[in-house]
Amino acid sequence: MLSLVVLISGGGSNLRALLEAQADAAYPARILAVGADREADGLAHAEEFGIPTFTVPYGSFASREEWGDELLAQIRVWNPDLVVLSGLMRLLPHRVVAELSPRLINTHPAYLPEFPGAHAVRDAIRAGAEQSGASIIVVADGVDDGPIIVRERVPVLMGDTEHSLHERIKPVERRLLVQTVLDIANGLDLETL
Repeated sequence: MLSLVVLISGGGSNLRALLEAQADAAYPARILAVGADREADGLAHAEEFGIPTFTVPYGSFASREEWGDELLAQIRVWNPDLVVLSGLMRLLPHRVVAELSPRLINTHPAYLPEFPGAHAVRDAIRAGAEQSGASIIVVADGVDDGPIIVRERVPVLMGDTEHSLHERIKPVERRLLVQTVLDIANGLDLETL
């Protein structure tokens, strides 16, 4: 059974998809704990499913490195097989990435390497892109530049806004995440990507 710690910053829709997937006893992964960098609404999903939570508030530390050290300490408590960044809106310090990668994956609402960064959906709209997408990657030190595990295109429709496009990307992102965790549990080797 693959054990996970999931890290979030917001509403946790990807987290909820994983929680619902693991409700099926045949799904070979279990979330041990959910962490956040702030008081995130998505922590309520974990609590609903009886999953322990922890918060490491970014603003409570003098530097990103100190915050990362505490985040890593909280993750080590659970000793997961895999850490999933599921809407965590912080760049992880090098020490965190170095210790966890390649057992550290991230979701992204674009067809990487197109539109990396925190405003991928807005950037796609502003660029006049005809397609965007969703990607799951192994986290590296750069911004959304790690090895791509899986990605899928989502068309940009006439009249799309940032909100409407993002709402169409989210279900694809959730499906890809649930499948990727399943694939890893079934032997996908992240070292070979």
